Amino acid sequence: MSLKTDNFSHIPLADRVRPQTSDQFVGQEHLIGKDKPLRLMIEKGQIFSLIFWGPPGSGKTTLARIIAQATNSNFAEHSATASGVAQVRQVVAEARERLKGYAQKTILFIDEIHRFSKAQQDAFLPHVENGTITLIGATTENPSFEVIPPLLSRCRVLVLKPLTEEHLRQIITQALDDQPNGLGKLKKTLSEEAFDFLIKQAAGDARIALNALEVAATLISQKKTITLSDIEEAYQHKALLYDKGGEEHYNTISSYLKSMRASNIDAALYYLARMVEAGEDPLFIARRMVIFASEDIGMAQPTALVVANDVFRACEIIGYPECQLNLAHGTVYLAGCKKDRSSTNAFGEAMADVKQFGNLPIPLHLRNAPTKLMKDLGYAKDYKWSKDYVGPTTDKSLLPEELRGRKYYKKH
Repeated sequence: MSLKTDNFSHIPLADRVRPQTSDQFVGQEHLIGKDKPLRLMIEKGQIFSLIFWGPPGSGKTTLARIIAQATNSNFAEHSATASGVAQVRQVVAEARERLKGYAQKTILFIDEIHRFSKAQQDAFLPHVENGTITLIGATTENPSFEVIPPLLSRCRVLVLKPLTEEHLRQIITQALDDQPNGLGKLKKTLSEEAFDFLIKQAAGDARIALNALEVAATLISQKKTITLSDIEEAYQHKALLYDKGGEEHYNTISSYLKSMRASNIDAALYYLARMVEAGEDPLFIARRMVIFASEDIGMAQPTALVVANDVFRACEIIGYPECQLNLAHGTVYLAGCKKDRSSTNAFGEAMADVKQFGNLPIPLHLRNAPTKLMKDLGYAKDYKWSKDYVGPTTDKSLLPEELRGRKYYKKH
């Protein structure tokens, strides 16, 4: 369980200073404080399957590890973006043997559990029900929408709050002072303005703050005081963030679509890989592919929409990590197709006329005529229905009079 070691320069600071006990944990007082539900569970050794719902860097993984250590449980940690049902089955098989042979419980921790498909989540149910494993899932998404009801009903949902500035200040101070695991041996200090900036930029995420602090401490190896400019430089050097609601999210999906539009398969695959690696929702990517198939390929290859829809369906059924292959398959196909925006452009022109002219009177011969009065008024006049022909009996315009002769669709 412990990450402590004499040689851990390769381990990020955020992992090195990760709390090992509930007393060391900072934040989430409503869960881990005295007489609060999670602390009582730990103290009584009665741990139920749980779903931790909270923002990044709020302590979901740390709490799961603390629970396992405090209850002397085997801890199996997996990410839904990198593991599949096969890995879970292996954990279950080992948990069954450990429970039988050593009477030791296994906590299966699934990070980003919302990334698992419904079929994959179904695989947990019997083993959670019979007590073979205790499941702890972590999610940044509302579990009401992302976790299947049968599994949700067997878990207790605990909501984690973003860390406050005071929480972050305490965590950073501890990391600076911690000699065996943190930066204590370097004897670095933070200027007050650097401290404030570091905290504000982290936006409640302890991992972001600690990563930037570690980069800054490395960059100023010869200095003792970390200044505001050092922290600003550190934030520029840290690993690129991929916030699903942030600018980089939209930049990446835009680059992906533009690469496919340019028929550059290699560039499209690269930006797809960046999104997959960052844990982007596969259905978000597949949804854009479905739109792209009609918007940019259109009549040049009408079956592109069929392929894109099948990719979406595959992602919906299979989920990560396997569905990344379906995304790659679809990306190569769509990027390689000829492009034709004629149907998209035609609809845009028709929409522009609707906005400009409003609800123009529909020609009488196109109107529905369910009553005699309507027929007498000329509704459906000169419109023929037969087994051989359906349509106007004369060369009448099917558009409103003001738009007679308008041509929207120009076939390429």
